[in-house]
Amino acid sequence: MKKTIIILLLASLILTDITPAMAIGSKKTSEPKKASITKTHKQRLKSDEFKYEYINYDWWNNFKDPTLTGYVDKAIKNNYGLKMATIAVDEYYQAVKLQFANELPQAGVGFSPAYVKQPGTTSSNWSFATPAIVNYEADIFLKNRDKTKSVAKEYEQSLQDERAAYIAIASAVGTTYLNIVKLDKMITLQEEIVQDRKIIYDLMLLRNKEGLTSTADTVKANKSYIAGLTNLTEYKKQRKILLNQLSVLIGESPEKSEALTRISYDELNYNGIIPTEISSEIIAQRPDYIKAEQMIEKAGIDVRVAKKEFLPSINLTGLALFLAGDIGSAWTTKNALTALAAGANWSLFTGGRKIANLKLKKDEYERVLNNYHQTNLTAIQEINDALITIKHDNKKYQDTKTQSELERQDYGFNQASYNEGIISKLDLIQMKENVLSTDKLVADQKINCLVDYIGLYKAVGSQL
Repeated sequence: MKKTIIILLLASLILTDITPAMAIGSKKTSEPKKASITKTHKQRLKSDEFKYEYINYDWWNNFKDPTLTGYVDKAIKNNYGLKMATIAVDEYYQAVKLQFANELPQAGVGFSPAYVKQPGTTSSNWSFATPAIVNYEADIFLKNRDKTKSVAKEYEQSLQDERAAYIAIASAVGTTYLNIVKLDKMITLQEEIVQDRKIIYDLMLLRNKEGLTSTADTVKANKSYIAGLTNLTEYKKQRKILLNQLSVLIGESPEKSEALTRISYDELNYNGIIPTEISSEIIAQRPDYIKAEQMIEKAGIDVRVAKKEFLPSINLTGLALFLAGDIGSAWTTKNALTALAAGANWSLFTGGRKIANLKLKKDEYERVLNNYHQTNLTAIQEINDALITIKHDNKKYQDTKTQSELERQDYGFNQASYNEGIISKLDLIQMKENVLSTDKLVADQKINCLVDYIGLYKAVGSQL
């Protein structure tokens, strides 16, 4: 009877799965890589310094603009996209811990009271059972260890995704900010152009009334004035859009975008050294390059795991059961039952699933290997493109500055002619627009060069 009750209680406990599971860890660390990941993640929780290392914060000081570096700092702290990227890293870290738990024994305890009445009898009895069960899959082929390594590689990849996100947001903040500064200058120059065109139109209107200018020329002057207003409106629209974008990048509401301060265009100057060539070692530090390498490592581990799926799994089970008719003596040694069992499970036929899985993992390895080669070529291309763009845009900028200086000299000669009464005020104002137009080109190309520098900074993974 006692054996029957024991068997029934054990079957009830196992089938209904009411015993809580507890993971039992070890104080010793058997895998150095695991310890390294844990240490790094704990350091992340204590300090945000790694975020500033991601973006090479000191590089931004080359612009000599505290307002710009302040916005970059705000983006690091407040940008919601970056916060999500950091949370994603923690999700992958928890996935590593979850998989690592599969390498450890699983233990559970339970308590089950039973009230038993045998058929054909009038008597009934209480019994109290306390089972303790320990299960462990003996990882003699290191299959679970390899699975943990595979998940750890995903965690490492998430770190590179996070780093790439921080570099991208910092670059977006810098590019948006500089374009706002450019539009401030463009708007100032365009307002002066519009003002001069209004003067020209008013003069043409007076001359037309006196019969000195044709109506067609007056209409053309009016069209030019209206076109200037249209361009001014477009510049203001673009600036407002960029201000809204900058607000979102730094984690603030676009409603406050008009209050965002910035440096004057004329005070903006980049003092950093622009390299003419980039070392291959820097290319290898790009987030996508490192991630591509880690993907190959993970794919290799997954192939190894797929091969080990053909091997048997070995499980060890330990049981301790305390059974008594009264609760007071439930945990005495005389009422204890212990057992230790081992079993091997080897799937002989799975419908080709394991073979297909192995081939799948091999295909994935080939795919990520090709992705690695493509990433390498793309990295070289992007850096070369950035260097070429900087070189030619800077040449254009220098030529346009020379053109602007010549326009100013020419305008100076025209002012002298006007003072001597050789040309009219109308002619002088029309010639002044050439100076303002070249000034707009200079402003546009100067900012383009600075944006090119940010493009190179992004292409090399902030390692300038």
